[in-house]
Amino acid sequence: MAPPTNCIAPIGETLIERALRAEVKSDFVAAVTRRPEVYRGNPFLIEVGLAYGGDLPAEEPVTLYRYANRVPLQYQQGACAITKAVTGTDWKAYHLQQPKGALPIGPMLLMVHIASVWVPFTSESKEAIAHYPEIIKELRLGLQECGRKVSQFISKRRREADELKKRAYIDKYIPQVAIGLQQILGLGDPQRDQIVAHLRATLERSRSM
Repeated sequence: MAPPTNCIAPIGETLIERALRAEVKSDFVAAVTRRPEVYRGNPFLIEVGLAYGGDLPAEEPVTLYRYANRVPLQYQQGACAITKAVTGTDWKAYHLQQPKGALPIGPMLLMVHIASVWVPFTSESKEAIAHYPEIIKELRLGLQECGRKVSQFISKRRREADELKKRAYIDKYIPQVAIGLQQILGLGDPQRDQIVAHLRATLERSRSM
């Protein structure tokens, strides 16, 4: 029989998102609470929060906050299963730079929380999580789920930027097209202005489609 999981106290996606918005000024926030799993008969649950953009530095490694049962882990980051899961995730697939075997680089903050009745610390100092395969698997799944969300946001923002760039380029030459038609067809200024308005209306309709 699987052990009971109602003894686990997660933070919750709503509170994680609220905390991230209060902590940093960002453009996008996402949070994921995984369903409970078991390692060696002990139930545990993984939560991942992510903030992207805004005032976060774009050319530095992402900021990683680690928590165990709502208590921050401040030391031994390199020895922690959370760090291993983050560096082992392919962040390039989510539009972020990542040196091999290192934290991704970009304007992002990661918050990872493990809740369990028995957190497997590596030592009595309780500063790093042991590398249990079940825990690392859940960590990666939570990170990947948040990664997909931020990837969709980045892709959408890039599409919007490309669209605005193309729109500005086309809008710049609409008056020149109208002047050319005026000269070829021998139109007056009012007719030229009507052509400009018609072309811009056509551009707006194509943009909304």
